[in-house]
Amino acid sequence: MYPPIKNLCDELVNSFDTIPEQRQTLLLKISKYIQAKKDANQPIQLVYVCTHNSRRSHFGQIWAAVSASYYGVQNVKTYSGGTEATAFNINAINALKRTGFLIESSDNTNNPVYTVRFSENESTTCFSKVYNDAVNPQEHFAAIMTCSDAEENCPFIHGVELRIGTTYDDPKAFDNTPLQEAKYEERSRQIAQETLFVFSNIQ
Repeated sequence: MYPPIKNLCDELVNSFDTIPEQRQTLLLKISKYIQAKKDANQPIQLVYVCTHNSRRSHFGQIWAAVSASYYGVQNVKTYSGGTEATAFNINAINALKRTGFLIESSDNTNNPVYTVRFSENESTTCFSKVYNDAVNPQEHFAAIMTCSDAEENCPFIHGVELRIGTTYDDPKAFDNTPLQEAKYEERSRQIAQETLFVFSNIQ
């Protein structure tokens, strides 16, 4: 794992006591799901869902992949999706780059496909898509709703085994303001901390 990302993970795992107890109880439901799949020697498929699949859901997908690697949990695949496709937001991308991720794209479309690398041989692929896009699992997965709009308005998700809402405030509210960079990094760190907490409870 790239040192800046590993160092941030080391820092965040020492701050789990700052996660409110009610929030920990919610996150432990995801841990329980992952543990059950691991114990059954089945693939662990996590789909992070937000309306536009542009910011928070990508943070979820990426940090869950990092957290699985950090704790050595095998057979984990992380994905993201939305109720509509837009694009992976540049402010979210830049926040991750400042954290130490290497992010590259080979196309110049309105919705590029990005390779998000967090070690020499570990990466995840990100682009905006609807939650039931063909590249996402169609059955035997957990859907983790990262925004209240998706949690309230997303229709029935076929094939889901666990649907849970871990909603986060949208950093988009601070686009083009002096707080833009700080708020994107704050949200990224919060999602990193909480996904690390989830995986820290896997035996």
